[in-house]
Amino acid sequence: MKTLFLECSSGAAGDMLSASLLELLPSKEDFLEKINKVFAPEIVFEAEEVKQHGISGTHLHVKINGTEEGEEHHHEHEHKHHHHHSHRRIADIQKKILSLDISDEVKRDVISVYNIIAQAESKVHKTEVSQVHLHEVGALDAIADITAFCMLIKEIGVKRIVASPVNVGFGTVNCAHGVLPVPAPATALILENIPIFTNDISGELCTPTGAALLSHFAEEFSNMPAMKIEKTGYGFGKKELAKPNCVRAFLGEGSDESERICELEINIDDMTAEEIAFACERFFEGGAKEVYTAPIGMKKSRLGTKICVLCSVEDKEEMLSLIFKHTTTLGVRETLFRRHTLSRTIENIFTPYGNVRIKKSEGFGTEKSKLEYDDIARIAKEKNISFREAKELLNRNEH
Repeated sequence: MKTLFLECSSGAAGDMLSASLLELLPSKEDFLEKINKVFAPEIVFEAEEVKQHGISGTHLHVKINGTEEGEEHHHEHEHKHHHHHSHRRIADIQKKILSLDISDEVKRDVISVYNIIAQAESKVHKTEVSQVHLHEVGALDAIADITAFCMLIKEIGVKRIVASPVNVGFGTVNCAHGVLPVPAPATALILENIPIFTNDISGELCTPTGAALLSHFAEEFSNMPAMKIEKTGYGFGKKELAKPNCVRAFLGEGSDESERICELEINIDDMTAEEIAFACERFFEGGAKEVYTAPIGMKKSRLGTKICVLCSVEDKEEMLSLIFKHTTTLGVRETLFRRHTLSRTIENIFTPYGNVRIKKSEGFGTEKSKLEYDDIARIAKEKNISFREAKELLNRNEH
């Protein structure tokens, strides 16, 4: 399975992520020609070969009418023009994206990434998503960066994307809303449930754009998975740091999923159904991969319940503590297995009814896909229709 691993030890920004993928292509020039046609004549992408700390890579420049973000504007008219177009609402951005000559799949990805940003901004400013003004991330260069990354993912054709924990930096950052702590509030919201860290590098290392791209595309945040590396790309940012300021992209062939799993099993005959249900919820919250119950007959013909908890070997001690805490059992049976699984990804699609997640899995010569239950249920409730009708609506929209 073609696998992409993104190493974000120096943070993540749209230009760095895109530049790292650009290095994985057989021809940078062919892709630049393709994307420049999409945005011509207003926006031009240029790839520059750079070297930091002895490592060579690519920095991706995005120029708007010949000027790159951060460059001095020598004419007052140009300065006002630039800022006028950097304040956009999500509807304006969606309209811009839908007008681009790119595939529908790429359009859905770009819009989904922007919806992640808009949702975070709306929470920060306590306003409706439709009323949020996107400043820096609404600028044309940000639209171009996000579109470039989504096009590159499609171009490379990866099936699985894994990212490392993200270095967010520390300190403050200057933006349209003034001086904000790092990570900026919207970025922090996007990064919820994503492992992050900071070290001795000051400044904003992870931007809202970078966070949203990772949130949308990466199915897992961990160390590099087992894979046979075919190519490595280095995407550099503008800042000069004490270490290489880059995202490193590894492209290779990953193996079908296999892991050691622990099965913990108990028999219970003195707990109510409510108590058992509560315990099972705690097991899931504690990291269980699966929890199930089955009715059994116990000694002296008593009716009982078998509770089975599946977890990773690393989580076994924590799970044992939860089992003893939330059940009346005095002992737990343990069995170790090797579990073979299909690799799973979550794809976000933009529909007339909002964002909908699709679970996709493949491996061992098999491919499967399934609409996320929670999203189907939400649409059924909102439209006051049956679950089956909501599912049929989405299936028609997907095709």
